[in-house]
Order: sequence, then C-alpha cells, then structure tokens
Amino acid sequence: MADERILLVQLADIGDLVLTTPAIVALREAHPKSQIDLLASEHALPLIPDGLVDHLIPFRRGGGSASREFFSLPNLRVLLTLRAQNYQAVVFFHHFSLRAGVFKFWLLAKASGARRIIGLKNLNIGFLTDSIDDEGFGARRQAQYWLDLVALLGASRCARPAQVKREAMPAQALPKTGRPIVVMHSGSGGYSKARRWSAEGFAAVARELQQERGAEIVLVGQPEDDGDQVECLLEKKPANLIGATSLPQLADVIASSDLFIGADSGVMHVAAAAGTPVLSIFGPSNPDAWRPWTAGAPAMALSSGVECSPCSYVGHGIGAREGCEARTCMKLLRPEQVLEAARILLDAANGKALPKASAIAETAHRKADCRLTVLGVPVDAITYEGWIERIGSWVAAGGGARHVCTVNPEFIMIAQGDPIFFNILNRADICVADGVGLLWASRQLGAPLPERVTGSDGVPLIARHAAQNGWRLFLLGAAEGIAERAAAVLRAQHSQLIIAGSYGGSPAPSEEDKIVAKINASGADILLVAYGAPHQDKWIARNLPRLDVMMAMGIGGSLDFVAGVVPRAPQWMRERGLEWLYRLLRQPWRLRRMLRLPRFAFAVLRQKARDKT
Repeated sequence: MADERILLVQLADIGDLVLTTPAIVALREAHPKSQIDLLASEHALPLIPDGLVDHLIPFRRGGGSASREFFSLPNLRVLLTLRAQNYQAVVFFHHFSLRAGVFKFWLLAKASGARRIIGLKNLNIGFLTDSIDDEGFGARRQAQYWLDLVALLGASRCARPAQVKREAMPAQALPKTGRPIVVMHSGSGGYSKARRWSAEGFAAVARELQQERGAEIVLVGQPEDDGDQVECLLEKKPANLIGATSLPQLADVIASSDLFIGADSGVMHVAAAAGTPVLSIFGPSNPDAWRPWTAGAPAMALSSGVECSPCSYVGHGIGAREGCEARTCMKLLRPEQVLEAARILLDAANGKALPKASAIAETAHRKADCRLTVLGVPVDAITYEGWIERIGSWVAAGGGARHVCTVNPEFIMIAQGDPIFFNILNRADICVADGVGLLWASRQLGAPLPERVTGSDGVPLIARHAAQNGWRLFLLGAAEGIAERAAAVLRAQHSQLIIAGSYGGSPAPSEEDKIVAKINASGADILLVAYGAPHQDKWIARNLPRLDVMMAMGIGGSLDFVAGVVPRAPQWMRERGLEWLYRLLRQPWRLRRMLRLPRFAFAVLRQKARDKT
C-alpha cells in the first residue's frame, strides 16, 4: 500500500486513543510513505505526538447525546470532506457493540469512499471487507486488539509501548525535594463515575505515604474529579495541579513522578504511556481489557474480587457502565491494600523485584462447572445427591465462600436485560436447574438434565444433612420474623441442627456491613438468603469475598414455605411440573411475571435453530 491513503477512526476518549497509538506506530513503520490520517475526539487529539500521523481530524463528542452529537453541523462537515481525500483504506478501532454505533460507522465508511473497510467482526457488523474476530472485551487487551487489526495492512502485531505528547510545565510546578513524587488522580472521566474510589481512601493512602516515605503528593485532574476533597482531608497540603495542565503537560508531570495512583480512566492510560509505575484501581470496569499498557514500567491493577465485578465491558456488550447503587466493588478495596501495592511499586522503581504473584493485584473468578448453556446462562447437570456431596466437600475443605444460584426460566429472562445479574449467573460456582422449563429447554437443546433441583426442596434437604454433619446454617431475609419462624421449624424437625443465626434485614447497601458482620460472627458454614431474585444473588455476589461461610445460596420464597406462611403445591402437582400453576392460582399477581415463560420458550427454540446452522 505504498503511497496510499489510510484513514484511522478512534472516536472514543482519552484512554481509548492512547491505547490506539501502539497500532498507529506499527502502521507507520510498515507504511512510511503512505498518508495516514486520524479521525478522533478533538478533546483527546492533543496527546498525539507530532509526526505520528499526517493529519489530525477533530471530531466533536460533546457532553450530551452521542448520537445527536454525531450529526452536529461540525461533524457533518467532517463527513463531507472525507470523500475528497480518496482514501484506499479505513480502519475502525472500535468494538461494534451498539446498533446505533454500527449505523454511524457505516456512514463513516461510506463517506470515506475507501475500498477496504477494516475492523472487528461480530454479529452486529456486516459492512467490513477485512476483519478479525471480536472475541469480546477482555479476551485480548485493547491495545493488542488494535495491533492485531493493523496487521491486516501488513503491520507488526508485536506489542510496543503507547505514546503520548509531552510539554514541560513551569519549573516551580513540581516539588524539588528529592523525595518520592506520587501523582494521584481521584477522578474517572465523565463516562462513568462508578469507577471512582473514595476521596477518603486516596487521602488515607496519601497520608501514610507522606509519613512513611516523605512522599510529595501531587493532585491532578479536573475540578469535578473530587481532588479538592482529597486535599481538604490532608494535614500536609499536596501540590494541587487540578485544572492547571493541558493533556501534554499532564503527561510530562506524571512522567516526572515516581508513582501514579488512580482509578480506571484516561489519565491512568496517559500515566502508563508516560512510563511511570502505575497503580490502577478497578471496580465495575474490566481489568482484562483496560489494565495499564506499560512500556516496561511496573504496574498493578487492583480489584476487590466481588463476583459481580466487572459488570461493564464484558463479552460483547457495554453492560452496566454505571455499576450498581451499592458500589461494593470499590468500597471493599481498603486503603491498606492500596498502600501495600504502592509500597511494592515504589520499591520496584528503586530496583527491587516485583513479587511474582500478588493476591492484591490479580483476581480470578471461578467458572461455573456447567454442562448446558441456555440463552447464555450456564445450568449444571447436577442431582440433589451430587449437590449435597459438593456442599460437604466445600465445608470440609474451607477456602472461602462459594455461590450457588437456583436458576429458572424467569431468572434467565431477567438476566437478558440485566447485565449484572447475567454476569453473576455466569460466574456462580453452581447453577442448579430450579424450574421445569429448564428440563424442557435441555431436551430441546440436546443435552437433557438429570433432574430438577429446586431451592424449595433443597432447603429441607440441606437442613437434614446439616444436622447429620454438624454444618451450621444462617437464614437471612424474607419478611419480618419469617427467618426466625423457619429456624424454629427446622430445629423442631432436626434436633441436632445448629442454626447459627437468623435475621431479616434487607438487601439495601446501607445494611451490608452490619449484616456481613452478623453472619461472620455467627460462625455459620452455610448462608441461605431469601431476598428474592435478582436481589438475593446480587447481594451474595457483592459480599462473597468477605463472607466467612463456605456456601451462600439464594432461596427466594423457601423460608415462607418452611415457616408455613405460604403453602406449597400438592406433591402430585410438583411431580408433574405444575407447581407454577398452583402458585399462580393462589397469587394471581404473578401473571405478569409468568408472561416471561412464553418468551423464554420462543428464545430457546431460536437458540435451537441457531445451533443447528
């Protein structure tokens, strides 16, 4: 492609553009005589080093609707000028996750007039001429995706550092004491404030580094990034550069420091490109996709290990980019953990080797041991006997809480529109088939499940084996007083049963700390949570890392059955899979929920048809 014209498109913000620069460098090396132009956010373009591309074409992002801003007058003018450049190839550095986005990029491809249209291919895209498979967010690092993409144009896919433009700040901007300089950014950009760690956490770490290492703290970012709150919490005032730097100046400030500490954000990626040791804090977003892409400098990505994290940019979807109301994934990262990682990185900057593995730096989710996937949700081919054996092995082995989900068709349909719940079901240790509809679905999909395994029957069964084996139970949830009544019934049925505790409470984030402390103080081995779906499984997922039990399971209305508040269907109806009908007749308000069942059936039949093609 010598002497041809190539248009590169990266319309996301700062971090995305920084992670595109390794691919741009590789493409420039492969095609030194070609004209390479870059269409990118006008806000982020100042970071592109001089000479890296031939022309920078600014695209307005704005602060409102991205779709409306795309069709703003300045952007339409840009589209009209592209055809005159006679591009031979256009490269899209984007995952095509949204239908509206696909349409916009199709327009850009048409406007460019290019013969070759290059990008990631998934089910939403059909206009590409050259592509690599989009394996989902986190299957490869973002920068590696883009390197692999430009390899279609003959560039090297080998990893290389990101590059950012730097401009020197005035000499008096940074402390000159000879002590370690630690730059802190407490924001996360405007895209998702759910990624932010608390100002109190940053201040606690800064205070300890000031005392232990004599560190000079430098605060950077924008006024809306909570940095001023961090400053107010510090007795020894830091250097405050909030709102005082351009992006190239910010890169130079960070490059002159000994450590950067911040959440997942564009500024974090600037720090990694600047070659500074980086300590990044992750919550809702996906560290497998967005962890620091460094040029050999030491880096750590911290996450709390809650089961529902990450909940955004997982698979091929954007997911819950604003996280959830509880934000437990960020709250559980304690200042002591961040401080320990900061010490390690400061020592590494002075020549000390990084630990080969660190529990505070890496988090891995257990994978469901599943035999069948129904509409993207795993369902384990397990019997009651196998389930009880698994619980016994967990209690005997210890090693942390495991999560069991009782899955039915309604759960699966809820999960289709709730990315947090969908991810939880995919990460649970076991998903049992609680619902006759799943037995039908398994037959349709050619992998029949051995039996229905319900929470309603499972609770009495677990109680019986707990009495025999000395397992201690904790009953959580249901209406006021129901957990206590259910505990009394179970004790009457099994004289040796140990009910370590029972408590109603609620799944509200404000009650989490108190409830977790109560459960852990009880010494329970098994936690049964009756908050209803999906609240009970979200509560378990958020708090799983700090629960001292060996198994936690959501049980819906099972405590109502045990306590005798709500009668169960007759045995003959249960045996024939008609328990849902009995509950509907007694509780007509369930009709709206039951309407999910025909939708489930149609969706399973569509999956069956796709699997055959």
